[in-house]
Amino acid sequence: MRYNQKQVFSMQNVFTMKFFLFFAILVMVGGCSTQTITFSAPKLPLKSGERIAVFALENYTQTPQAGKRAANLIGSRLAAGGFTVVNMIDGEAADDNARRELARKSDAAYYLDGGVSEWQYKTGIDGEPAVSLTLRLHDGVSGDTLWSVSGSRSEWGNGSIGNTAQLLINELLR
Repeated sequence: MRYNQKQVFSMQNVFTMKFFLFFAILVMVGGCSTQTITFSAPKLPLKSGERIAVFALENYTQTPQAGKRAANLIGSRLAAGGFTVVNMIDGEAADDNARRELARKSDAAYYLDGGVSEWQYKTGIDGEPAVSLTLRLHDGVSGDTLWSVSGSRSEWGNGSIGNTAQLLINELLR
């Protein structure tokens, strides 16, 4: 079959438009969220059913109670994973020795602490939610750090900070 010059030009335009549309969708989907995670070990080194005391994370942000909010989500995620969670979010634990002592008194074999370095909606037109967390798992007797992880995640402007935090926590505690 022979095509005239006008038909060939028209087919090239259709192919170009389809390619451009595919590429544009790929860029948009790929830009939906960003996530960065750094592990000391890829998995939490515990077995389901173990007892973990969860303390409020240190809040290094300007968002009030971000450390307690994150710890609450972490405790829920651990409980859903089959761990026995001792909620120490409202406990007064000024330092690592105090946290270790509270964990020991509650018969927790381990305790989890860490920090929140970002918990906000970024400024600008989109106002994307952004969360950055560091978690550390300690032995309840010695206080030694057994595992640590840091991660950051941001979403589209129509996402919520709670959902962004949950998605990040799910990845950190997988």
